[in-house]
Amino acid sequence: MKLDIKKLSSTRSDRVKGIDFHPTEPWVLTTLYSGKVQIWSYETDTLVKTIDVTNVPVRAGRFIARKNWVVVGSDDFQIRVYNYNTGEKVTQFEAHPDYIRSIAVHPTRPYVLTSSDDYTVRLWNWDNNWKLEQSFEGHQHYVMSVAFNPKDSNTFASACLDKTVKIWSLGSRVPNFTLVAPDSKGFNYVDYYPHGDKPYLITSSDDRTVKVWDYQTKACVATLEDHLSNVSFAVFHPELPLIISGSEDATIKIWNSNTYKLEKSLNYRMERAWCVGVKKGSSLMAVGFDTGHVVVKLGDDKPLMSMEPNGKIVWSKHTDIYNAVIKPSDAQAEDGEIMPLNEKELGSIEIFPSTLEHSPNGRFVTVTGDDEYIIYSALAWRNKMYGQALDFAWAQDSNVYAIRESKTSVKIFKNFKEKPNGQVNLLYAAEKIFGGALLTIKSEGFVSFYDWESGELVRRVDVDADDVIWSENGELVLVVSNGAAYALSFDRDVFLEHVNNGDVSEEEGVEDSMSVLYDVEDQVVSGKWVGDVFIYTSSSNRLNYLVGGSINNLAHFDKAMFFLGYLPRDNKVYVADKDVNVVSYHLSLGVLEYQTVVLRGEIDEADELLENIDEKDMSKIARFLEQQGYKEKALELSKDNEQKFELAIETLNLKLAEEIALTDDTPHKWKKLGDV
Repeated sequence: MKLDIKKLSSTRSDRVKGIDFHPTEPWVLTTLYSGKVQIWSYETDTLVKTIDVTNVPVRAGRFIARKNWVVVGSDDFQIRVYNYNTGEKVTQFEAHPDYIRSIAVHPTRPYVLTSSDDYTVRLWNWDNNWKLEQSFEGHQHYVMSVAFNPKDSNTFASACLDKTVKIWSLGSRVPNFTLVAPDSKGFNYVDYYPHGDKPYLITSSDDRTVKVWDYQTKACVATLEDHLSNVSFAVFHPELPLIISGSEDATIKIWNSNTYKLEKSLNYRMERAWCVGVKKGSSLMAVGFDTGHVVVKLGDDKPLMSMEPNGKIVWSKHTDIYNAVIKPSDAQAEDGEIMPLNEKELGSIEIFPSTLEHSPNGRFVTVTGDDEYIIYSALAWRNKMYGQALDFAWAQDSNVYAIRESKTSVKIFKNFKEKPNGQVNLLYAAEKIFGGALLTIKSEGFVSFYDWESGELVRRVDVDADDVIWSENGELVLVVSNGAAYALSFDRDVFLEHVNNGDVSEEEGVEDSMSVLYDVEDQVVSGKWVGDVFIYTSSSNRLNYLVGGSINNLAHFDKAMFFLGYLPRDNKVYVADKDVNVVSYHLSLGVLEYQTVVLRGEIDEADELLENIDEKDMSKIARFLEQQGYKEKALELSKDNEQKFELAIETLNLKLAEEIALTDDTPHKWKKLGDV
């Protein structure tokens, strides 16, 4: 499994015993052994608020965002509630006659669960003046953790040092059933699997293990062993196929929740790990330690979605696949308006996907994940081909593709069979592969381009690439790296000439076959070539397009958006957010073609394209021509009086400037004209 783990913030503090994410603000709540409660911004790594609660440990805390509250429980037996905006204490009461270990907030009702060293779990109703609604008794030791069932919030689980997990229903005095682990040292933590396909619970223990349970059959499904000390917590990530566990051995371990394989072990040098938080709808996790806390991103928020050339969209939500079609009538939507698409469930997949992509002709969709790939028919969602692979890449011919089996093996397939010469001769370790006009293989610090047909090395380029995106004609490629991108041209005739002459370097390929056209000083997140123009979304939440190295802005977003596709029939760019809410922006194909020809210096040929351009786009054309220095031509085409006046002044067409000043009759125009 590919994990792109990035530490967003790291903060030193007293020992952190409880941690929780705010559902909408970029905040984490930490409850400290010293008796303080703090709210931190993980975007700015700054302290938002400190509340001095008590002089004993505060072991548990949760946001109640719908009330602007935090609720915390401490070793003085008290529950305290604070307004996190004002810091004002809302209420305080003794909840148990012993230490409070855990707090859970009901997702919709005004309920809070607390568990304690007094062997009980208690239910409190804040709409009823924090009345004790019910006490759940039956455990024989400290109750360390409670969790509501996300699939049925009328039930919850409690984990106890008496070696049991009990499942309860609100309103019932006796547990529905009990899971027992007689050989364990009791349970420190319990969490539910968040999705509908598995009736699973997870627990952690001082016996150094993590256990996954089926709460319908009462069986232990898996035991995860790798920690060297007491395991403080284990949770299922709400969005990723991961289990996260943390221990007093100072490590955080990331496990595959489908295969139970250990994927990664992390150590942030902050001593013992005590508590964890995960944020629904994101790839974030937060962990509290002896000496502070960290917030970590376990992957990007880029949705798994793909659009084929006719506007059919396919995307995944976990293991379910959905589709929708953008019809010509949908193109009437205003720029930036969410489109009401008719979403349909297409089917499901057996693996948790990490990539999803149409073939160039739109007939097939490839899904990769869990070190496998599956090719489906796009219409009927039938399994066409599958196999083991770390990466998959389509050629421009939809009958040809490549798979990366390992760092030492990349194979090319044609018509769903491995080519006779399909094993690529690798000189360096293959870290990743990309498709397009040439097969691109990423190694450490550079990429190598290979010919699909012969498997020969075409060119090596020293860029540490995150993505490689080809134009449809196979003549242009954008190599995207961290913080910049590089547009290259590819001349196949030059490559073939060197091949025929036997003049291909084993290590460098054919140097003359590719050349750098321009650098892009922007962070490209996602995009596509439309002719010679590259349209993309950036890390600064903008929709831009590149014409000959010149960046033109189409739109600004207030959140991350991802490029979906461009439909020439609609003259529209389509983008979507991480929840696959699709919006569109007008961008005329005629404008793109005109700008491309102008940048080639063919201004007379560009004039012939003007008849294909809508009147409303003429001001955009005029601004572009002005940027390129064609000011007389810009003046001729502009429909915007402000722009026309400025251009008339710059080109000393004072008669036209006077006419505009007479029409608009604004003082600043007369002053400017007078100055000239």
